[in-house]
Amino acid sequence: MKKLVFALLLVSGFAFAQDMKVVSGNFDFLKDQKEINIEFDYSNFTMMKENKSEAQYVEEHKADLNSKVKGNGNIWQKQWISAKDQIWTPKFLEIGNIVLSKAGKDVTFQEGAKTPYTLIVRTVWIYPGWDAGIMKQPAKVTTNLKFVESANKSNVLLEITSEEAPGDQWGNNFSNESRIGEGYAKTAKSLSKLLLKKAYN
Repeated sequence: MKKLVFALLLVSGFAFAQDMKVVSGNFDFLKDQKEINIEFDYSNFTMMKENKSEAQYVEEHKADLNSKVKGNGNIWQKQWISAKDQIWTPKFLEIGNIVLSKAGKDVTFQEGAKTPYTLIVRTVWIYPGWDAGIMKQPAKVTTNLKFVESANKSNVLLEITSEEAPGDQWGNNFSNESRIGEGYAKTAKSLSKLLLKKAYN
């Protein structure tokens, strides 16, 4: 019983480990915006404590799964590739917009919007976590969040770093991709709360 309580305390500790910092810029330009274009950049991130490339992680994990049950690694690889568009991006958009809406603010993040400003969500690092039933560790997602001029994306108006946003759900979640998706949801939730405080108060 003591081990279970300790494990739960560990998980609880991880749940509050996210660190969101404003690197540069201010929030003034957002005040009158009703819609913000958003882009997701998954092109160059590292994984695990060893900072493996995504390609290395995928090959190793696929090989491990295939060694246990032939073909399972190939199936997982397809799930991993589709997770970006089907889980991670939608989770960010859904939760970010829900937080803004519940606060009564008429502003949303939208992909492909023709707006003056664009938020670029660049993934920097991912830890997928694990779930072994009675014990588990949440995923962690580190991102760089840049608000830029849509017409001149080299002009960064606001830059925020989000480190180790935890991804977990109540109950069991044996899908790495789903746990990571919860990390993007947490990132969006924290960002929207920050915008409510700094830009839309």
